[in-house]
Amino acid sequence: MDLNVCWSNEKKIERTIEALNKNNINGYYIKSREELLEKVCDLVSEGETVSCGGSATLTETGLLDHLRSGRYNFLDRAIKGITKEEMKEVHRKTFSADAFLTSTNALTEAGELFNVDGGGNRIAAMLFGPDKVIVVCGVNKIVKNIEEAVERNKRVSAPINAKRLNRNTPCAKVGYCMNCSSNDRICNEYTVIKRQGDSTRMHVLILNESLGF
Repeated sequence: MDLNVCWSNEKKIERTIEALNKNNINGYYIKSREELLEKVCDLVSEGETVSCGGSATLTETGLLDHLRSGRYNFLDRAIKGITKEEMKEVHRKTFSADAFLTSTNALTEAGELFNVDGGGNRIAAMLFGPDKVIVVCGVNKIVKNIEEAVERNKRVSAPINAKRLNRNTPCAKVGYCMNCSSNDRICNEYTVIKRQGDSTRMHVLILNESLGF
C-alpha cells in the first residue's frame, strides 16, 4: 500500500475509534493478522462458547480456522452436512454464547455500525444475547455517515454477497441494487447500532487493509 494512502487510512481509523469509544464501543487499531489473533485470544478465553455470523472477513483473516481449532466450544453454523434445523438450533444457542464474532457492512466515522441481513440471525446476535460481540473489519468498510453506508450496501455489499451466495436476485446479475422483491433477496433487515449501554460488550477491531465486502 502506498505510504500516503496508508497514512490517510490511519487517520480515518483513528477518528473512527475515537467516535466508537465515545459511544461506549471499544475500538482498536489492529496492525497485523498476528496482532488480530492475539487480541481475539485476549478477549475470548479458551473453553468459552463462541459463535459467528457469516463473514468473508473472518475467513480471509484466518479467524474462522482459529475458531475451529478446538480452543473454544464453537457453535459452527457452516459445518459440512449441517441441516436447516441444526443451523436454526445453532442460531438459537448463539444468544447464550460467551462471544459472537462477525464483521459489519459499514462503519461510520461517527462510530455507528450499519448492517443488513437476509434472515436476521447475525444482526440479532449483535443487538442482544452474547456477552461479548467482536466485530472485525477492514478500513474499506469505513464511510462518512449512514447515507454513505446505505449507498455502500447497495453498490458493494449486497450485489457481491448475493453473487457469492448464488442468489437469484437482480443485483447478482447487474452488480447494483434494484430494490427487488425476490424471494432470494438478502436485504431484509436493516439496523444501525449507535451506542452500547454496557461498555464491556462490543469490541470493533479495525485493520488497515481491504477485507470482505
